[in-house]
Amino acid sequence: GGRRTRDAGTQQMRGEDHHAKVMINLADAYTGATRAINLRAARLDESGHVVADERTLNVNIPKGLKEGQHIRLAGQGSAGANGGPSGDLFLEISFAADARYRIDGRDVTAVMPLAPWEAALGAAIEMSTPSGTVQVKVPPSSQTGRKLRLKGRGIPGETPGDLYLEISVVLPPADTEAARTMYETMAREMPFNPRDVAAAAKGA
Repeated sequence: GGRRTRDAGTQQMRGEDHHAKVMINLADAYTGATRAINLRAARLDESGHVVADERTLNVNIPKGLKEGQHIRLAGQGSAGANGGPSGDLFLEISFAADARYRIDGRDVTAVMPLAPWEAALGAAIEMSTPSGTVQVKVPPSSQTGRKLRLKGRGIPGETPGDLYLEISVVLPPADTEAARTMYETMAREMPFNPRDVAAAAKGA
């Protein structure tokens, strides 16, 4: 006898997967968050006309996600045909721009402004980070560009990243008579030429 074939018009088909981006703050990667995602998708109604469906999903963002990583939401893609399963929704994680931080994988770098005396003499200061305020010990004779590493203070994960604090020495403005006098005293009393220091370091 002949082999029976299933009518293609009644064959079950899995729905299409959808892809979207979700924007989070760096702090969300440390603590997790919930985001409302607005989705729009086209479908055919019973009359065969294309209509737009809009819906909102509340998505739990787990902590420890890196930029570019994906979250899979099973069954949140397009509906299947003829009773077939729905597709999935894949959300790509993107970090909102934040001038305070540079991100490399799970490592995070932040600029740490210091007064000249803090950099020269060393200091214990408080520094705001994505995971909260931390106490940082600044070694004496620190220069602009030096990085202090706080191990494990980067984005959480099975192997957490590190947080790097990049020193930036900020000079007080000489905008008062007292400030100008202080700078003039330093110029007289401190035989210091930064160009000589730079040349010596380059020669070494």
